[in-house]
Amino acid sequence: MSLSITELNGLSADDFVAHLKDIFEHSPWVGERVLPERPFKSVRRLHSAMCAQVAAASAREQLALIRAHPDLAGKAALAGDLTEASTNEQAGAGLNTLTETEYARFHELNDAYKARFDFPFILAVKGHDKHSILAEFERRLDNDLKAENIEALRQISEIARFRLDGLLSHDD
Repeated sequence: MSLSITELNGLSADDFVAHLKDIFEHSPWVGERVLPERPFKSVRRLHSAMCAQVAAASAREQLALIRAHPDLAGKAALAGDLTEASTNEQAGAGLNTLTETEYARFHELNDAYKARFDFPFILAVKGHDKHSILAEFERRLDNDLKAENIEALRQISEIARFRLDGLLSHDD
């Protein structure tokens, strides 16, 4: 059962943060920092406020947020150690049905990407399948660090938008 933005606004501070804790992967600080901005008039405005907090965060906090994301089709997925949101997102893109050869390719690309950028490849996988994800992986390996840092944060914003849309009903 999803909440409306009005219901979310009416929650205690602790409950508000608890409901938003997984919108930005393992980073409840984002929800904590938007608390003083309540009440939000729409889900879109909440998303915008949360993204503004990420943009205003220190480079260290942004990097920690990026690094909080799991590898796509990585060891955590195989072991069942992903957050519920990540599990559902990866399954929605078919990453839970990869062949051994496909898992090996994802593992190889995850390793190459982390060796190049020192953080995991992040893609808002909604609307993607394994083929388009692999193509994005290969294309983005050619980016420089600055461009990829910007792209990772952009993808995180998209993931957060999808997660908010799944969590909250739109009464706006």
